[in-house]
Amino acid sequence: MSQPVGSNDRKRLVFISIFLSFLFSLLIFRFYQIQIVEGDKWTKIALSQHQTVLIEPFMRGSFYSNTSILSGHPEDEQPFVIDVPKFHLFIDPDSIPPDAKSRMADDLFRLLGFNAEQQKKMRPEFERKSRCRKICMWLDRNRRDQIHLWWTQFAHREKIVRNALFFISDYQRSYPFGTLLGSVLHTVQEEKDPHTFQSLPTGGLELLFNSYLKGKRGKRLITRSPRHPIDTGTVIEEPENGADVYLTINHYLQAITEAELAKGIQDSKAQGGWAVMMDPNNGEILALAQMPTFNPARYADYFNNPKLQELTHVKAVNDCFEPGSIFKPITLAICMKANEELKKEGKKPIFSPDEKIPASNGMFPGRSSPLKDAHVHHFLNMNLALQKSSNVYMGRLIQRLIDNKGAWWYRSALEDIFGFGHKTNIELPAESQGLLPTPGKLHPNGKLEWSVPTPYSLAIGHNILINSIQMTRAYAVIANGGNLVQPHIVRKIVRKRADGSLETIVDRTGALMPAAKKVLDSAICERIVVGMKYVTKEGGTSKRADVMGYTEAGKSGTAEKVIGGIYSKQHHISSFLGFVPAKNPRFVLMVSIDDPESKYIPGVGTQHLGGVCAAPVFRQIAQRSLQYLGYEPDDPYGYPPGDPRRDSRKADWAAEVESLKKLYEQWNGGVK
Repeated sequence: MSQPVGSNDRKRLVFISIFLSFLFSLLIFRFYQIQIVEGDKWTKIALSQHQTVLIEPFMRGSFYSNTSILSGHPEDEQPFVIDVPKFHLFIDPDSIPPDAKSRMADDLFRLLGFNAEQQKKMRPEFERKSRCRKICMWLDRNRRDQIHLWWTQFAHREKIVRNALFFISDYQRSYPFGTLLGSVLHTVQEEKDPHTFQSLPTGGLELLFNSYLKGKRGKRLITRSPRHPIDTGTVIEEPENGADVYLTINHYLQAITEAELAKGIQDSKAQGGWAVMMDPNNGEILALAQMPTFNPARYADYFNNPKLQELTHVKAVNDCFEPGSIFKPITLAICMKANEELKKEGKKPIFSPDEKIPASNGMFPGRSSPLKDAHVHHFLNMNLALQKSSNVYMGRLIQRLIDNKGAWWYRSALEDIFGFGHKTNIELPAESQGLLPTPGKLHPNGKLEWSVPTPYSLAIGHNILINSIQMTRAYAVIANGGNLVQPHIVRKIVRKRADGSLETIVDRTGALMPAAKKVLDSAICERIVVGMKYVTKEGGTSKRADVMGYTEAGKSGTAEKVIGGIYSKQHHISSFLGFVPAKNPRFVLMVSIDDPESKYIPGVGTQHLGGVCAAPVFRQIAQRSLQYLGYEPDDPYGYPPGDPRRDSRKADWAAEVESLKKLYEQWNGGVK
C-alpha cells in the first residue's frame, strides 16, 4: 500500500518542476538569441571555418590600332597590347603531411624548371606554418594543366587533400607585336598593388590613361573542403574590365616606320633616331617611332641600367633641340605674313619671292662672325634659297623684318602662328615645351634671352628649342593650307558594360575634334610649297628624299648638339621634314637621326648631313606607307636622271627645275 504524498514532497515536486521549466525557458531563450537575434553573426563565424572569399581578377583595358585609316576596309580590331589569362601557384603547407613535403617539392620544382638557386629559395615555403604560400607566378594554361595532372595523381597516392596545392587566376600584359611602339605604350610592373590588386604602370600611355584602363575586382565564394577545389566556387560580385583606348597610330605604318628608321640608323652608324608621322588635316599621329626602342617585356633591365633609362622616354615628345635648316620654311612663312600686314597698312612688303637678293655678304648686326653657306651664292630668290639652303638669304629677310616690324612682332608670330614655346598637349607624359627666346627676359645664366643677333640665329633654326611634335605640327600648317591643328594620339576610349553594350567615354574622331585654328593664308602656304619642291630635285640639298613615283615637299636640317655647354662640331642631330603628296598631302613625316657618323660619301656628301642620312629614311617610309594606304603614284614618270622609268617631258617639276637651274647660272655664273 503506497504512502500518501506529504506536503513537503509536494513542495519539492513543485520546486523541481518550476526549476526545470525555468531551465527549459532559459534554453529556449538562448536558442532564440543565437539563431534569431545573433543568427547572422554565428552563421558568418561557422562559414568562415569552411568558406572564404577570393578575389576574382579583371582585365585591364587594351590599346588598339587605327584600322579605320584604310577607307573602304572593315575596321577590324587589332590590339597593340592585351591581357592574357595566367595563373599563380600556391600551396597550403598545413595540409601537406611532413613526410611528403620533400617528394612534393622535388617533383614540383622539376615541373616548374627551377634552377638550384630558385629551389633553395622556395623550399622553406613548404615548412611554413601557413595555409597559403606563393610558389610561382604567371604560369600559362598548358603549364597549369601539366601541374594539375601530376598533382591529381600525386595527391591520391600520398593521400593529400586536393586543396594542398591550388591556382589563382590572373591576367598578364602581352604584346602581339613585341617591342613595336614600346616607348609610347610602356607596360605595368609584374607585382600588382597588394591592397587594390591594380597594375602599376611604368610610364607612357599606360601611366597617362591608368584611370581609364583600371578595372574593378570581383569576388568568388569558395568552400574549404577536400572535396572542393579552391579554384571553383560561386562568383558573388562580377569583375569589371577596364576601358579600351583606341589610338590614332596604325600598326602597319608603325612597323614600316620602325623598320626603315632602324635601317637608316645602322647605315649611318648613328646613336639612334626617331620619326613622327602626322595627318596634317586633323593632327592624328599615324606613327611615332624610336630606335633603339623600349622592350616592355624587359622593363626592369631598362630602369635598372642608367645607360638604358633614356630609351624609356619618347624623345620626339620629351627631348628638345635646335631644329637647324628645317626651320627655314617657317622663316619664309613669317616674312610672307609680314608682307600681308604691311600691304594692309599701305606699306611696301619686305620682299618678293621672285626678287633677286644679294646672298654673298653674311655680316649682320650684333654678330661677331658672318653667316655662311655651304657654297658662296651671289644672288638668290626664295626658290633658290630653299633649294640651296641659304643661311645668308634667310638672315637678309629677317633683317628687313626686324627693321619694319620689330623683334616683338617676330617673336609673337612664331608663338601665335606655329605655337612655338608652348606644349602641344599631346597625350603623352612629360612633354617638353621647348624654348622661344623673349626680348628683355634674362636667361638663368644672367644673359638676355634675346639680343641683337638673336633674330638672325632664329632665321636658320638656332637659338630656339623645339620638340619634334611641335615641328611636325608647324609643317602641317603649311601642308594643310594654314590651319594649326591639335596633335593627338587617342581617337576614343570605350568601356564595355556588363550587359555587353559599349560606353564611349572619350571621342576625338571626326567633327568631335576641336576645330583647327586658321593662322596663315592658304596662298602663303601654296607659295612656300612651290619652293620646297625644289629641295628634293636635281640641284637641291636633299635629292635622296625624292619619293619615287610621288610628289613631295620638304627640307633637311643639320644641327650641332650641345656637349658640355658648347656646340660640338662632331655631334649632330640631322633631320628631314616633309609631306607627301605635295598637293593634298596624306601625312607630314619628320625623321631625325641622332649623332650619325661624320664621313664623306663620294658622289653623295658628308654622311652627318640631314639631306644625306635622314632624307633616304624619309623616302623609304613615305613610299612604303603610300603604297600600303593605296595611293596611286601622282608622279609616275618622276624618277632620277638615268632611271629608265623617267620621262622628263611628263615628270612633275622637271621643267621648273631646269628653269631654276638656268636662272642660277645666269645670276651666279655657274652651277653649285
